[in-house]
Amino acid sequence: MSDKEEAMDDGVRVNDEEMKADDDDDSENYEENDSDAEEEDDEDSQDEEEAGEEDENEGPQQTYLPGKPLEEGEELVCDENAYLMFHQANTGAPCLSFDIIPDGLGSERTDFPHTAYLLSGTQASTDFTNRLIVMKMSNMQKTQPESDSEDSDDDDDENVMKPDLECAIIHHQGSVNRVRMCVVGDKPLAASWSETGKVFLWDLTHPLKAVNDPVLLRNYVENKESPRPLFTFKGHTTEGFAMDWSTPMPGVLATGDCKKNIHIWKPSEGGLWAVDQRPLIGHDASVEDLQWSPNEPNVLASCSVDRSIRIWDTRVQPSKACMLAAINAHENDINVINWNKKEPFILSGGDDGKLHVWDLRQFQSSTPVATFKHHTAPITSVEWHPTDSTVFASAGADDQIALWDLALEKDEETAIVDPELAVSKIFFAQRNTSTFIDSVYFFLQDLAPQLLFIHQGQKEIKELHWHPQIPGMIISTAITGFNIFKTISV
Repeated sequence: MSDKEEAMDDGVRVNDEEMKADDDDDSENYEENDSDAEEEDDEDSQDEEEAGEEDENEGPQQTYLPGKPLEEGEELVCDENAYLMFHQANTGAPCLSFDIIPDGLGSERTDFPHTAYLLSGTQASTDFTNRLIVMKMSNMQKTQPESDSEDSDDDDDENVMKPDLECAIIHHQGSVNRVRMCVVGDKPLAASWSETGKVFLWDLTHPLKAVNDPVLLRNYVENKESPRPLFTFKGHTTEGFAMDWSTPMPGVLATGDCKKNIHIWKPSEGGLWAVDQRPLIGHDASVEDLQWSPNEPNVLASCSVDRSIRIWDTRVQPSKACMLAAINAHENDINVINWNKKEPFILSGGDDGKLHVWDLRQFQSSTPVATFKHHTAPITSVEWHPTDSTVFASAGADDQIALWDLALEKDEETAIVDPELAVSKIFFAQRNTSTFIDSVYFFLQDLAPQLLFIHQGQKEIKELHWHPQIPGMIISTAITGFNIFKTISV
């Protein structure tokens, strides 16, 4: 039994085999539809010719418009030309949350293949099977469009192109509501919110070494190794989801729970943390998300089910720490916020399906400077591009990931009224097989000029992140697994 098979038996169903299986399926589908392929077996050749005739009878490709129902037997198929890269991975138990682990491979990496390190947390059906998973995704090649060349069928070439995934698991008490990474000094640290109401801190040094070394990983799996928490906080009276590490103050953490309490953590001597037992006072309901300012120490933003977004100065007494507040910032619960890395903007998303952009210089007016209503269900994740201050991504319970650019504006002189003509680029083929919608790419000039790209194919998307060291790479997690992709638009 291989190391990866043993890891799978231990409850982790994520490995390079899973990613290879997805690619193999795509290759098989292409081969079956290639009626021009030469086969030694006459019967197989006849079958392929019949398949080719069926394809000819399917009719021309058609433009798909959002919200247009598919007829019975229709399928939306992604053209890989819409992506610079697209890969998938899966875990046995779904992961509600993940974070990208910083690496030493360099910044602004554009050359393929790509490598990325992730930390994810599972939400399994029983407490005993939940884990944190340290993941190394490597050999992620540029997406290759289907080719009629016989060379594409070469097994050796296919093996070279396969992505690899190595995993080291950490046993976790309770389902993982959220995980967040930071590096303090040279030590990779992670915080995890458990459904039990506890918050754990972890040192990921050993599992990271394991995924980088086959011998260490073999020992890690065979010996069932699993680091113990560095620190555990039991001061929250219930579970929560809100959590963020401070960038200007490495090691400083904020956590918020479902009973409106926010606690501030500060590192102390001996590898411990001092957690202020006095919660920040201001919210009236569950705190859903927290974001430290990327530039200003001690400045924290929060959003809540009470429909408010608040800005805090954590140096002030907790009962007076709320400095600014946008009341009724959304029509319903506010689920997520994200702080722009370069501009004084905060992005928010709520159960109303709306995205708001807030200028902190006008924050007290409780009026956003921009609003977008594209998603048809609650917003589950938002994040600004790490280097382009006008670009952001959003995910919703409508199973869509949308990419946006605030720098784009409608040109009234060339505005298109006919929605059929408003789609400037669509990458779909229509087939007479009924399968799940895989991916969507379109640009709607008459609806939202800032809308660049829509990605679909995952069910119940929970979280997305831009990779800070690989321009344009987005990773998302959903009930159906992970997607890792780079589009032609960003």
